[in-house]
Amino acid sequence: MNPGRALAVRVLHRVLSEGQYAAPALDASLASARLPARDAGLATHIVYGTLRRAPALRLALEPLLRGKTTPKAWALLLAGAFEKLYLGTPEHAVVNEYVSLARESRFAPPGLVNAVLRRAEAPTGDSPEARYALPGWLAQELERVYGYQASNVMDSLLEPQPLWLRLGEQGPDLLEGEGSLIERTVAGVDAVALDRPLRQTAAYRQGQAQPVNPASAAVVTALGDVRRQKVYDLAGGAGIKAALLALAGADVTSVELQPHKHEAARSNLKRLGTRARLLTHDLTRPLGAVPAPFVLLDAPCTGSGTLRAHPEIKARLTPQAVGEMAQVQAQLLGNAAALVEPGGLLVYSVCSVFPQEGPQQVQAFLAAHPEFQAEALPDLGVPTVPAEVGAFTVPLDGLDGFYIARLRREG
Repeated sequence: MNPGRALAVRVLHRVLSEGQYAAPALDASLASARLPARDAGLATHIVYGTLRRAPALRLALEPLLRGKTTPKAWALLLAGAFEKLYLGTPEHAVVNEYVSLARESRFAPPGLVNAVLRRAEAPTGDSPEARYALPGWLAQELERVYGYQASNVMDSLLEPQPLWLRLGEQGPDLLEGEGSLIERTVAGVDAVALDRPLRQTAAYRQGQAQPVNPASAAVVTALGDVRRQKVYDLAGGAGIKAALLALAGADVTSVELQPHKHEAARSNLKRLGTRARLLTHDLTRPLGAVPAPFVLLDAPCTGSGTLRAHPEIKARLTPQAVGEMAQVQAQLLGNAAALVEPGGLLVYSVCSVFPQEGPQQVQAFLAAHPEFQAEALPDLGVPTVPAEVGAFTVPLDGLDGFYIARLRREG
């Protein structure tokens, strides 16, 4: 029984049944297990591939099941079906491995696993679940935003996420000197194939590599020239955008609700050899700070533009959740406005493709704040489609889907 498969099934159970997020759950399990690189790679493929294909896999498995199927059995069957139907593992190997795993782990009756995996076939038809492994309502939202590009977008979201790195001046030489390969560059961010784990590379250890998706980096680009300018980075999370702003020469104050994220930000800033002020505050309440010429609000959102990297989101999203998140964003946006000095710029962004969180949110804000006017975005270096206000980045070829808008306060 391959230990990578066993680990993958345990992680899938925690993600699908206990609400954990895939990346930290998998990272913690791999760090504890210390598997050989080949087995760790297999576990990673199974976890992310199963989550990306989960709606289609359930469509294939549900007709073969009778009565109640436990969450543990679902995790095992989904992983086995993914290997057989999409990863290309031979059927006899899939059946033998997962029957053995069922017997050893007691996650499911071995006879059930044997019967179901032998009979499982990839779903056919034109439904979004079968064709794109997406809930129908989510596919409709993507079609509404991306139009004729929507089918390519939905296909692309089933592909693995590249490793994107913003490299310092010495970064390329350090990576290539170790045998890593820079495959392509988008908006100053490189897709890199590493020959070793990222944290073991000289580029990372020496502060010459920062993981960030080009669409996420484009949010910082939307601010324009911030050298020697005061910038508020609101809802700053683990401080990735604060780091990019600091590296660009800005005087950054990053505001975040959760103190443990400041710990991650502080460590990362130190690694990069730069600095920013870190402030803990609930942004649903006014901050009461001195206004600044630049304010960035990369607001908490549903994450619907990051399904490639965080495929578990598609199993948890509901239309109701979108509406609830939009209410929080409206509060944050109103409080962010108070931090923009006259003549200053507010950039609002979300890693979501739902208009309710993006252009509709901004239109409602502009109606309530006539002192702000929308203005055109600069060249972001990534493909975009225009919205009523602002634009959406196009999540093709490893890019995330972001909504970005620039809002200028009257002087």
